[in-house]
Amino acid sequence: MSSAAVSVRHQHRQMCSQIAVLTRNSTILNRNASSSRRGFWMASSSNKYNLSFPPTLIVSSQGSTTFHSPAALQHRSFHSTPMSTKEYPMHTLLPFPALSPTMESGTIAKWEIQEGDSFSAGSVLCSIETDKATMDFESQDDGILAKILKEGPNAVDLPIGSPIAVIVEDAEDVAAFADFVLEEGNADAPAAATSPTIGAASPEPKATSSLAPTTVGGESGSSILLPSARFLAESKGLDATGLTGSGKGGRVTKGDVLLAIQNGTPMPALKVSAKPEPAAVAAPPSPAPAPSVLSKISLTDLPLPEVETFGTFEDVANNNMRKVIARRLTESKREVPHYYTSMEVELDNVLKLRKQLAANHDVKVSVNDVIIRCVSLALRDVPECNGTYDPKTDSVKLQDSIDVSVAVATPGGLITPIVPHTDKLGLSEITEKVRDLAGRAREGKLSPQEYQGGTFCVSNLGMFGIDEFSAVINPPQAAIMAVGGGTRRIVATPYIDGAVEQPKPSVKTIMTARLSADRRVIDEATAALFMSAFKRYISKPELLLL
Repeated sequence: MSSAAVSVRHQHRQMCSQIAVLTRNSTILNRNASSSRRGFWMASSSNKYNLSFPPTLIVSSQGSTTFHSPAALQHRSFHSTPMSTKEYPMHTLLPFPALSPTMESGTIAKWEIQEGDSFSAGSVLCSIETDKATMDFESQDDGILAKILKEGPNAVDLPIGSPIAVIVEDAEDVAAFADFVLEEGNADAPAAATSPTIGAASPEPKATSSLAPTTVGGESGSSILLPSARFLAESKGLDATGLTGSGKGGRVTKGDVLLAIQNGTPMPALKVSAKPEPAAVAAPPSPAPAPSVLSKISLTDLPLPEVETFGTFEDVANNNMRKVIARRLTESKREVPHYYTSMEVELDNVLKLRKQLAANHDVKVSVNDVIIRCVSLALRDVPECNGTYDPKTDSVKLQDSIDVSVAVATPGGLITPIVPHTDKLGLSEITEKVRDLAGRAREGKLSPQEYQGGTFCVSNLGMFGIDEFSAVINPPQAAIMAVGGGTRRIVATPYIDGAVEQPKPSVKTIMTARLSADRRVIDEATAALFMSAFKRYISKPELLLL
C-alpha cells in the first residue's frame, strides 16, 4: 500500500473517531439529521434481504457507533452496532437476513466462505435453513469476512437481525478480530439502541401536503404511519400508532414496526371500527356474574406432564421445519373444527388408462397424478370447497384459481408445493410439474411462493402401504384429502341375468379417500357433493379428457 493511501486512510479514521466522540453519549441516533442519509436508506431498501433492518451504522476504531459519510456508504448494504469496548479497526456486523415475508428466525446450515476470504456482490455467503427450505444468502456488496460469529450449534434459531459475521474492507484488518466476541446482552438485539419506544419524545412533524401519509387512529398523540408500516402492523393485528417514528417528521417506518416486534416493544391490539348504532334507552344494569375460577385459567397456564424416561436415550433436536409444522398443525387441530367423510372408489379403470398412455404415448402417469386431476375437476364442479377461512373477518373467501397442494416427504419434514391452475392442466403437464416440484422439495430448493398458499391439499400414503388415514387441515385451506393405497377385494358386481339383476362376485382394486374439512367453510352436504364428483371422475377417467 502506498504512503499516500496510508495517509488518506489514517485521516479517514481520525475523522470517524472525532464523529464518534460527539455521539458516544447518545443511545438513540437521530436518523433524520441528513437528507442525503435518508436518500441512502431509500436506495438500500431495494435490497430484498435488508428490508427489515435500520440504516447502516459503522463501528469506529474506538468502538463507538457513528454515521459514515453518504459518499462512502453509497453502495454499502451491511449494518453494524457497538458490540465490544475494545478498539477494533473499522468494521460492520452482518445481520441475519429475512428471506421471506413470514420468516421470523432461521438456522445457518453452512458457511460457503471462510474467515479471511474476500467476496463480491452476488457471492453466496452461507446457506440458511428456513421453516420450509434451505436458501442461499447472497451478498449485496464487496468485502472480506473477518470473523464468523454464528456457526454450528450457535447458529440455530437465530432471530432476524442478529449479527452473524464481521465484515472489513482491508485484508490486514482480519487478524485484529481473532478474539472478537459479542458482548452479553447485545448478541440477540443488535438494533436495540435504535429501536422505537412508546411514549418517547418525537421530533415535531413538519407540515405535509395532502398526499402525505395520514395519522392512523385519529387520536391525539398518534404517530404518522407510512403505508408499508401500517400494512405490516395491521397484518400482525397490532396498533403501531403509539410508536415514535424515526422517519422524516416523526413518521413510523416499516423498519420501526419490525424492530418493535423483534425487541418485544408492547403494542396494543388493533381495534376494528364499527358503525355507530342509534342511541337507545339504557336498561338497568344487571348484576355481574360471579367470576369463575376456571375462566381465569388459560391453556398456557396448564403444566405440561413430565416425560418419564427408562434406560438410555438420545435427545434429537427438531429442525426449524419440524418445529413450524408441529406448531401450525397443533393450532389447526385446536382452532379448526375438523370433520371427516370417507368414500371407497375403484381404481381399475385408472390402472388401465396408465397402461394405455405408457404403451401408446410413452407417457408415464402415476395414480397420484390422476387423483390430483380428479380433485381439481371436482373442485371446479363444487367451488364451495375451493375456499379459505379468514378468522379476522369471520368470512369465507371463495378462490377463483384452483391451486392444489401436494404433500411431499423430505428428510427435514413434510412440505406441500403447489401446482397452480391445476384444473387447466392435462395429465402429462401435471406429471411434469409434480415431478419437478417434488425433486426440488427434497433438495430444499423451492422458493417461498412455490409452497405458500394453495386452495386444497392432497396427501397420499398409498405408496407406503397405508390403506387409509386422516390428515390435518393446513390453514387457511379448508380441506385436505388423505388417500390410501389400492387393495384387491372380492366385491359383488350387479349384472343382468335375463330379466333379473343378480349380484356377481368379482375382484376389484379399491382405494379409500378421506376428506378432512373445515366445518366453518364446508358443510356435510357440500362435502358429499365433492366426494361424489371425485368418485365419478376417478371411476370414469375418460371424463378427464373432456
